[in-house]
Amino acid sequence: MRNPLSPAALLEDASESSYVRSLVVGTVGVLAVLGVLGLAFPASVAGDLAGIVFSTSTAKSTARLAAPIVLAGLGGIFAEKSGVINIGLEGLLIISAFVSVYAASVVGVGNAVLGVPALGIAFLAGIAASTFLAAVFAVVCIEFKADQIIAGLAVWLIALGLAPFMSTVFFGGVNTPNLGVSVGWKYSATMVVLATLGSWWLLNRTAFGKHLRAAGENPKALDTVGVSVSKVRYAGVLLSGVLSGVGGSALALSIGQFVGSGETMVQGKGFIAIVAYLFGNYNPLGTLGAGVLFAGLDAMQIRLQQLGYAVPDTLVQTIPYVVVIVVLALVGRTQIPEAAGEHYETEE
Repeated sequence: MRNPLSPAALLEDASESSYVRSLVVGTVGVLAVLGVLGLAFPASVAGDLAGIVFSTSTAKSTARLAAPIVLAGLGGIFAEKSGVINIGLEGLLIISAFVSVYAASVVGVGNAVLGVPALGIAFLAGIAASTFLAAVFAVVCIEFKADQIIAGLAVWLIALGLAPFMSTVFFGGVNTPNLGVSVGWKYSATMVVLATLGSWWLLNRTAFGKHLRAAGENPKALDTVGVSVSKVRYAGVLLSGVLSGVGGSALALSIGQFVGSGETMVQGKGFIAIVAYLFGNYNPLGTLGAGVLFAGLDAMQIRLQQLGYAVPDTLVQTIPYVVVIVVLALVGRTQIPEAAGEHYETEE
């Protein structure tokens, strides 16, 4: 296993830090230019755009929309760093979104169980559902060595069909009634920040983080020093379930309802989460920045349409994918773990 204090490791950490700094500087620079143009030409498209970007309503919408992207992205980092590619994040968000709303409706908003309020129970239920589905995915991929991409797609398709079906069974339609209460955007923002900082610390400052990275980079070396590669990978995938569960629950409870029509209310945010952590080069801080960027673009197009600008939402939804392709092609800084997607047989 690579020594985390070796020159190569230090160089890699420095490269990641430099990459994140470049993203921050670039974003701040774009915002500064936009602000200047907005002040100079208030009655122009630039002025309208600046007004939207720096408005309170856009900030609130961005915080709400960024939560599932960033949290699922952080979960994807843990899974893929361990060597398991989990493209089923979309399914984990969907199932947790529905179960959280269902649990809140069963308990009853305003009620509590053992002193835990209904919204707290809803979050726990959503996390449990997502983690269970992630555990099934982990067993299929790690124990039975199924193709991880196919298994991830199966998780998404199962959740995409199951959640609306269960909504129809329990509520009489794919869209649940509104609970009449919602989690404020401040709570979503707080959860995202705490999860990002906690993930960064866990990955970079703990023995578990070192083991996780070794499982994805050089599982044989990890096995040689007596650490179970399978257990580390199970932990990584389960963490992806926990974090995605928080994200999906936050999304649904932010409006107090589960919407199961079409692609469901998740609307591809699980796939954008994959783009976010690739764009952030598997760094939680970079993933946070990318998630906020993509969510901000989504929030902006909604506001632009309200002002009369015909901006197709489908066009805006393609931006994250186009951006990551450009980054991978021109910058090439994203380094996929060497053993990601590969099965490992212990040599014991």
